[in-house]
Amino acid sequence: MEKALRVYGEVLRLVRRLPKETRPYYAKYARENFVNYREVDAGDTNALDELFHRAYSHSIWVLNKYSVDQSAADKLKEVCYD
Repeated sequence: MEKALRVYGEVLRLVRRLPKETRPYYAKYARENFVNYREVDAGDTNALDELFHRAYSHSIWVLNKYSVDQSAADKLKEVCYD
């Protein structure tokens, strides 16, 4: 659970780097995704790892879409792949 909260926090930090008019959409999108997967068994490390990796890859895609430097997600990558 702690790792999931760290990933969520990092995703929200990345949302702040997006253009102002897009932030509410992506903040809501991130929250909805984390809420949708809250029932995942905390002991199922494979499922959690896949969700964390997906969070990272989706974040990279969004950063690239808005021409935000990908290195902004280095901390998220560190959390997701630790």
